[in-house]
Amino acid sequence: MNGVTLRDALDVRDLCVAYGKVPAVRDVSLQVAPGSIVTVIGPNGAGKTTLLAAIAGLLPARGVVRCFGDLATAWPVEERVRRGIVLVPERRELFGSMSVADNLRLGAFTRRGEQHKAAIADVYRRFPRLEERRGQLAATLSGGERQMLALGRALMSAPRVLLLDEPSLGLAPLVVRDIFSIIAALRSTGVAILLVEQNARAALAIADYGYVLESGQIAVEGESASLAANPRVAAAYLGQAHTARTPAAPPG
Repeated sequence: MNGVTLRDALDVRDLCVAYGKVPAVRDVSLQVAPGSIVTVIGPNGAGKTTLLAAIAGLLPARGVVRCFGDLATAWPVEERVRRGIVLVPERRELFGSMSVADNLRLGAFTRRGEQHKAAIADVYRRFPRLEERRGQLAATLSGGERQMLALGRALMSAPRVLLLDEPSLGLAPLVVRDIFSIIAALRSTGVAILLVEQNARAALAIADYGYVLESGQIAVEGESASLAANPRVAAAYLGQAHTARTPAAPPG
C-alpha cells in the first residue's frame, strides 16, 4: 500500500490511561497490519473500551500512537478521523431522529462529490438492508441493522484503521454471525481492524492475532489459533475447561 510496510498501519507503544489517580490501561503495546484483524479480548472492566477511546483521541493518554508511520499521539480527534483512524463505539451513537441515508452522509464529512457517491454505493453494496431502509429513521431499526448502520457510517469516511468496540453487543447469535462475516470481508479493502470484543470465540474465529487484556495490561498475546488453543484462554474466555482426567476407580 503506497510503499507502507505492514507494521506501520497502527503502532501503539507503552500506552497508559488513568482516571484521576486510578490506572485503567498500563503500558499497552500492540500493532495492526493493513488488511488484518487484531482482537483484544478480556473480562469486563479490563480497560478494553478505554484503550480504543485513547487510540481514537477521545481520552488523554501517555505513550506513542503511530498511524502508517506518522506520529499521531498529539492529533485531536478530528485529525485522527481525517487521517483514517475511525472508531465505531460500543453504543453505536447513531442519530435516531435522522434517516439511514442522513446518518451515512454524516460519516462522509471528509469526502465530497464523486467520492461521496462512490462511498455510499459501496456501503449499500455491503449492506443491502441499509439501502432498503435508507429513508427509515435510525431509531426504528433493529439491533443488527443499527450495527450495520454504525459500520456503514464508519466506512463512509474511508478508514485506514478501523476501531470496533463490542460489535456483537446485544445481538442475537445469527445476527452476530452476519456482522462478523461482514467485518471479515473488510480485509479485502486493506483496512487495518482493531476489534475489542467480549465474545472471544467469535473474535478469535476471524482475527489474525489477539491480545488478552487483564487489569489494564496485556496478559497473553499470539496468533489467534494459538490463543484459542491456550488452556488458560480457553477456560477463561471460551467456556472450555481443561482438566486432567481422573482415573476410573477399580471395581469393587
